[in-house]
Amino acid sequence: MNLEKRKPTGREKDQAAIDLLDELRLKLYNDNSSVARRAAFNLSWMQEDGLEILQEALFHGRSRRVKYAACYGLRNMHGRMKKAAYEVIRKGAESSTRDISEVCRAAVILLNRPASQKAKPKHRTAGRVQIREMRDNRQRRPISHTGTMHGRYNSDRGQRR
Repeated sequence: MNLEKRKPTGREKDQAAIDLLDELRLKLYNDNSSVARRAAFNLSWMQEDGLEILQEALFHGRSRRVKYAACYGLRNMHGRMKKAAYEVIRKGAESSTRDISEVCRAAVILLNRPASQKAKPKHRTAGRVQIREMRDNRQRRPISHTGTMHGRYNSDRGQRR
């Protein structure tokens, strides 16, 4: 896929930030949905630059997969760009383009559902397992500390044959 080079906005602090944004932008347009969603999630933490890239992917992306990933990133936007991201989604829901409007309507439904219907993370809690006493139904021979018999249950074990 050939994407035209993104022009830096001047908000980036150094060359490493520009390279990271370019790498995430390329991953957003990946054919693998998981890679695209992960890139969109990482872009959601990048404030103005992330919002700009996600908005570009939503309105100018070629495939529906890219649009879904961009909406995922916009839904998960953090910080002061959260309201702006919600406005972009609402603007997309009113779009005349069918793909954009369908993707954004689904995102609006997900945004507006009550907290009781949202997916709860499944955490594995170590140490929360109830410890039960196990009954041992086997009959054991008494241990003879003075006996000479070498056996399985005697404390003075000898050589096994």
